[in-house]
Amino acid sequence: MARFPRIFCVAVLTAVALVGSSLPARGDEKCERKIREAEAKLHEAVERHGENSKQARKRRDQLEDARRRCGDRHEDHHDMDHDHL
Repeated sequence: MARFPRIFCVAVLTAVALVGSSLPARGDEKCERKIREAEAKLHEAVERHGENSKQARKRRDQLEDARRRCGDRHEDHHDMDHDHL
């Protein structure tokens, strides 16, 4: 009988740990999605209006904002965007 509370506690702690560890991953996925969307919009603006257009500059700023909000985890991609556009 004393074994049940111990097993129950371990099961609850395991469940909490699993749920807690998946929350940052969802946040990362949301950040990745926002950055991909901003990159696509930048590419579209460059294709439609030119690399140095005001539309492209606006989209670059939005991409930078998205990256900043995600904690600058994507800094290594920053240089690639400016080199290839």
